[in-house]
Order: sequence, then structure tokens, then C-alpha cells
Amino acid sequence: MPTAMEIYKLLPKTNCGECKFPTCLAFAMQLANQKVALDACPHVSPEAKAALEESGAPPIRLVSFGSGDLAVKMGDETQLFRHDKTFYNPTVLGLVADDADGLDAMKAKIEEAHAMSFERVGQIMRVDSVALRHSTGSVDDFVEAVKTAAGRELPVVIMCDDAGLAAKAADACSDRKPLLYRATASNFDAMVAVAKEKSLPLVVGASTLEELTELADKAKKAGLNDLVLEPGTESLADMLVKMTAIRRAAVKNKFRPLGFPTIAILGPDMMNHMKAAMGVMKYSSALLMDDMPREMVYPLLALRQNIFTDPQVPIQVKAGLYSVGEPTDKSPVMFTTNFSLTYFTVRADIEKSKIPAWMLVVDTEGQSVMTAFAAGKLTPESVAKSIDDFQVKEKSSRNEIIIPGMVSRMSGKLAELTDMKVTVGPRESSGLPKMMKTLSS
Repeated sequence: MPTAMEIYKLLPKTNCGECKFPTCLAFAMQLANQKVALDACPHVSPEAKAALEESGAPPIRLVSFGSGDLAVKMGDETQLFRHDKTFYNPTVLGLVADDADGLDAMKAKIEEAHAMSFERVGQIMRVDSVALRHSTGSVDDFVEAVKTAAGRELPVVIMCDDAGLAAKAADACSDRKPLLYRATASNFDAMVAVAKEKSLPLVVGASTLEELTELADKAKKAGLNDLVLEPGTESLADMLVKMTAIRRAAVKNKFRPLGFPTIAILGPDMMNHMKAAMGVMKYSSALLMDDMPREMVYPLLALRQNIFTDPQVPIQVKAGLYSVGEPTDKSPVMFTTNFSLTYFTVRADIEKSKIPAWMLVVDTEGQSVMTAFAAGKLTPESVAKSIDDFQVKEKSSRNEIIIPGMVSRMSGKLAELTDMKVTVGPRESSGLPKMMKTLSS
């Protein structure tokens, strides 16, 4: 974001007050702090507006494709390292279906991509897109596969170097806003024309960063703003170097010709699985893969989830009273915090006992038991309030609550506040099955 003085130089300096601020400098200071919109100034020139919007834009442009709830976003990143702030848009993972394998195989891959989803710590992780590639197969099969993919919910990538065929395929899924792949030096003008006519995002590819910069800049000057960059990467090391160079140039140096999301196309061999993991971390906005065995996809999705979780906002579950199995009013009650990993770990250990139970989840702003206890987020008072708020005594007539062994020090005060019997549980939830069998005997 430009400074207040840089903004002031571009303002009309009339001090008219129509922006609700007494002077243009005061307005510039508010604008620099992002507390007011530029549109509040009715006299700013189109040239100044364009310059300010360009300088105030994120270093990596936000580009999206697809439609509906499963549309994906790429770019809009502002950091080199997630601990500096956070990363925003998770790497898009897509499965490639090639027409060289025939129409039936392409349709099977479309269904495979659509069905590939997993649940982890309360979140659904899934493959995000399907890419249809025209290589040596039938043109009709290719277009038919695009139509089939358009009938599903996943965003579509059209992989075709022939601009005429790309336009035909784009028409077959126009309501899905596909991503066009790709413009190179040999077909640049034709592919740019298709992307402009259809108002679609376009991948620009080149073997060197210098050529990629030239093509991206040329596409932008031609009126295309939604670009995705594909640097040619021959090896894992080459991919790391080029992806890092693009991110650093955009974020640190504000180099606009490289300020776009990136994409990498990966083949089926094991080394490309390693490249996929590296791409999630450094710094591929999208990864399209010829092969996605489930035993590789799940850890890749888990890695992505970890990388793109805001480090300042832990994954949380909703506070409340949860049933494990089919508990009755005679079933035991225990509590834990609303940190997702803690919740799902404790719940799994309760389920191992095969004994129905009530599980009270206390809001600790997503912190684990000991962290919340040390920070004063998990106290006898907060637990007692949760017992009242979620009507624990109405659900269980045992008038007893099991507390984590790590916070045994709160047992006396909690008993005083709730008039309940407080039983200190094991320090680790892995000890719950044994303890619960003792309680039920």
C-alpha cells in the first residue's frame, strides 16, 4: 500500500470536503490506513485512480475459476512465510485426464476426482479440479469429456494448445468458467484472443523466467489481467528455485509482471509426488497431476491443510455437549477443549471404550487443555458456565464429571461451583477406555 504522501500527490488537492474529511491530506492518511475507499473522493482523476488501485493491489493477483460452491481461488498472497501472517488460498489440486487414453478412461478420471474427498479434524479436504488434456486422442472425445466434466461440480481446466479447439471446448463448459491452458510463444496471440473473447483466465507458459516475464507483461498489456504462470521445471530443485524466485519477486520487490498465481503440471512417477509436496509448501498455486493414488493424496491434502491454516487461528469445533454413541442419563460426562485436534483425539479414545458417554466441549478459543489452562482460558468458572449453558445436569443424572488429569488442580473449585462429584481422569486421553470400563463395572 502506498504511503499517505504518495497518495496525496495523486489527489486533486482541492480540499473540498466532499469526502467527509477536511483536507485531501487527511483523506490520504485515512486511505493509507485502509479506513476509507478511494471512491469517497468524487474528483480523483481516472489516471490517479488507476495508479492508486495498481499500487494498492496485493502483490499476487487473485485469480479464480469454476463456479458455485466449489469454485477455487488462487493467488492474493502477501507473504513469503506463513508465520509472518498467513497464507490465504490453498494450492489447487487437480487430476489430469488425457484423451490419448480414450473417452471412457477420461470419464472414469472425472468421477475419480469428484469422489476423492476426506474428513480431517472436522474439515472436508478434497481434490479441487479436473483437467482435460488434448494430446493424441480424438477431438470429439476431448470435447465430450469437457461436457461431462461440466456436468459435475468440480472446476475444469482445458489443456489444449490449439486455440480453435480450446475455444470450442470453452463453449462446451462456458457456465463453469474454465481455466485455459496455455499460451506460449508459438500460440500466444491466438490463445490471448480466445481468453479475452470468453473472459476466461489463461495460463502463460515458458521455459525461462525471462521469457515468462515477457509473455505475462505482453498479455497484461493486451488487456488480460487474470493470468496464471507456468515456469518450465525440469527437476525438483529447478521447481523450487523458479517458484521461489517468482514469489520473492512479486512479494518483496513488487514486480508486477510476475505478480500472478503459479501452476505446475506433474507426471505419474514418484518424484512428481515429491514435487507436489514441495509445490504445496513453495509456492505452487495449482498442481495438476496425471496420477493421484489415494495413499498419496491424503497426506498431500493433510500437508496442505496444515500449511494453509492461519497460525494465529487454531482449528476449532463448536462448543457444546456432544453424544458419543447413544448415551443415557446414566452415562458418564467428561469435558475437553474446542481445539479440533484435542476434540477428535479424545472422542476417538472414548469410542474405543465402546461405552456411550457425554462429551462437554468448552470454548477455549481453540487452545489445547494445558495451553488454555496456563493462559486462563480453561478455568473452573468457564467449565461451570458450560455445564449450565449446555444443560449437562438435565442430560445426565449421575451428577459427576470426569476432568482431564492435567488440570486436576481445578477439581476442588469445580466441585464447589457445580455441586457435582469431580473425578480426575487420566493425564492422556489414551487412558480413558480403561478408566471408563472401571466406572461402568
